[in-house]
Amino acid sequence: MTTAIAPQGGDTTDQNTGFGTKRYRTYVLSALTLVYIMNFVDRGLLAVVGPDLVPELGLSDTQFGLLTGFGFALLYTIVGIPLARYADAAHRVWIMTVCIALWSLMTVLCGLATEITIGSVTIGAFWVLLMCRVGVGIGEAGCTPPANSLIADYYAPRDRSQALGVYAMGVTLGTMFANLIGGWVTDVFDWRTAFFVVGLPGLLIALVFKLTVKEPPRGFTDPIGTQSQEQVGLREAIQELTTKPAFWLMTAGATVAAFCGYGISSFQSIFLVRAHEITTGEAAIWINTPVSLSSAIGTFATGWLATKLYQKHPGAIAWVPALGLALSIPFYVFAFTTDNLMFAAIGLIIGGFVKYGYIAAQYTIGQGVVSMRVRAMATAVLLFVANLIGYGCGPLFIGYISDIFFVSGAAELGVAAEELVRNQCHPQAIGALSENLQTVCGAVYAQSLQSAMVIMAVMYAASSLFFLLTWRRLDKDMVDRN
Repeated sequence: MTTAIAPQGGDTTDQNTGFGTKRYRTYVLSALTLVYIMNFVDRGLLAVVGPDLVPELGLSDTQFGLLTGFGFALLYTIVGIPLARYADAAHRVWIMTVCIALWSLMTVLCGLATEITIGSVTIGAFWVLLMCRVGVGIGEAGCTPPANSLIADYYAPRDRSQALGVYAMGVTLGTMFANLIGGWVTDVFDWRTAFFVVGLPGLLIALVFKLTVKEPPRGFTDPIGTQSQEQVGLREAIQELTTKPAFWLMTAGATVAAFCGYGISSFQSIFLVRAHEITTGEAAIWINTPVSLSSAIGTFATGWLATKLYQKHPGAIAWVPALGLALSIPFYVFAFTTDNLMFAAIGLIIGGFVKYGYIAAQYTIGQGVVSMRVRAMATAVLLFVANLIGYGCGPLFIGYISDIFFVSGAAELGVAAEELVRNQCHPQAIGALSENLQTVCGAVYAQSLQSAMVIMAVMYAASSLFFLLTWRRLDKDMVDRN
């Protein structure tokens, strides 16, 4: 065992303020946030270019849901646990550097996805793209656990929630830039070029990150004399977490929120193009970008509000996001059912603004109910559950339900499944259909996805309930209140 001791030198202050000077802490937080933004740009780009990619590769909604969800999330979550264990003992800056470079490279390779033949074996473009997405997931697994651990050492507990709120803006800002850049490049060039444009800069940023971000002493912001013990095992971490019902209730709330949020965001561009007959770039730039910007502002605003209220009302870190998630439901339902594109945009903007308070809350609660030794592991467990179930299954659920509604809707109009598939209803292909089948396409092509989106929006109610239940346990389970 060794005691966590503040290093000597002019670039540190003390455990009450965090590692490094205030200016340097701000730089590190900005660098970590930029990396997190890149993380979500690269993972979210597929959803942005989906309206062009799906018809070109001949994908079903279920296949697209698999690519945007489970295909990415499976290895992302499985690799996340061992990487988090490694981050609890190893050089966190090095871990992030390697992972940034890996996911950036795999993003570039997504743009090269096409059918390939090896000997007598032909591998379809879907499987090639799926393998690239798996590679992106493996790389991105090494981002959040070490980043959260770094923030915990750079910022004292009283400032940590707000710092994590800034970091959490990477989710919505990353989504915004994915739309802003990806939508424009797709309309001007094509969807493949968009992957090159967003992936290549990551290789340079990985190098700059390694050269400019210092590895702080582990546990620097913990009380003086805190003992740093051997690396904690998964079993020991789980044992500690089993005594914290607030952690599991929060995880359930975050998982349902991720299930709904990732599902909706994965299909939002496709829905807008189908329902309102606009281009991929128009959906991304004029609708999704302001929605993401509003969501980013809302993420920071709700995180700031919860931080301010937390001093006098510790439960605010749970009930503020619970309220926001509940308020988002009517706005999303309105956005997905109105025929007016402007009204749909307004509903999405307001819904995004009020719901994202849970992101900062999940990290604050996840680290606040455990000891220093298992912070990164607690974050990894949270992300394992939320991403495997939420990110993995949310897009797949919407895609599957959309395909089911398409088949059942066509059947109600007298068209069997073998007579019409969704790919035939894409604008590029519909002209080859008979007048009757074109009419069926008009009735079910957009409506099937619309129904799936509405169902998903209503499910935010369950997430809100879980955060309210978390609120009831915080007084007993929270250990980090400074």
